Amino acid sequence: MLSLAVTTHLYPRLAAESHGAGRLTKIRAQAVSGRSCRVVAERLGLPERLRAAAPPDAVGPATDLLVRTERVLASVIEAVIGACYLAYGYERTAPAVVEAFTPEIEQALEHPADFKSALQERLARRGALVHYEVVGEEGPPHDRTFEVSATVDGAEVARGSGRSKKDAEQAAAAAALDAQVR
Repeated sequence: MLSLAVTTHLYPRLAAESHGAGRLTKIRAQAVSGRSCRVVAERLGLPERLRAAAPPDAVGPATDLLVRTERVLASVIEAVIGACYLAYGYERTAPAVVEAFTPEIEQALEHPADFKSALQERLARRGALVHYEVVGEEGPPHDRTFEVSATVDGAEVARGSGRSKKDAEQAAAAAALDAQVR
């Protein structure tokens, strides 16, 4: 439901015939990513609502960590959207979803963040490929940080870290682009 509402909103704005479906897909993916869902959930006050709804004996440090976790907040916001869809249907839910995600949609339109594709396109001009490898993990499973190395032709060109492997790969690709990897 989330992806459908955002795609339906973006399609006429991007004129997919002239910009290509690939650009629409990348922008939509960024706008509805786990990170975006977490930001929307926080903006809507879901962590506080989850804490308030938890049984009194369950509230503590573990609860606080849980309601700040990107994966949990993304799952909760998607569940809320699904419940609204079941209760009110697509026609009433889609505009509310687009309204809630408008800042993330605009951010994705103004600053597309697919650094991995940009790096690969740059490297493809010379026939090279980038390889990503997780070189470090820190923290408990619910609050982990990953470090990823980006290598080209067997040589490390950059590293990046993030809350997910995908975020760490994007950070490594952004660092490689900043370093003017060719």
